[in-house]
Amino acid sequence: MSIDKILVLISGFFGVGFIYWFFLMRKENIVDVKGEVEITVSGGYSPQVISLSKGKLTKISFKRTDASSCLEEVIIPDFKIKKFLPLNQIITVEIIPQKTGEFRYSCGMNMYHGKIIVRD
Repeated sequence: MSIDKILVLISGFFGVGFIYWFFLMRKENIVDVKGEVEITVSGGYSPQVISLSKGKLTKISFKRTDASSCLEEVIIPDFKIKKFLPLNQIITVEIIPQKTGEFRYSCGMNMYHGKIIVRD
């Protein structure tokens, strides 16, 4: 086996290992929310995953600092929320989750995602 084939084989193993780690082993950074949270919308959502208490009013404020048209809208389908996010303005939505579970939200084009975890 020639040196170039060995290098390609080694690179392939590292590539597969990185992809496995990136998509399957990365831990989500979960932010525990008490009452209100501000989510920065810039190339995605930060924080991306928030944890709320069931039955308690929570104010989620979105501040879009990215001019991308994809991020102009946030959709939280399980709570029937669809809001336009003007650039450099804070838009607040209020939710009172009635059941536990994981609820996804996304941009208008469904390219960027976040998650709301509701616990007891």
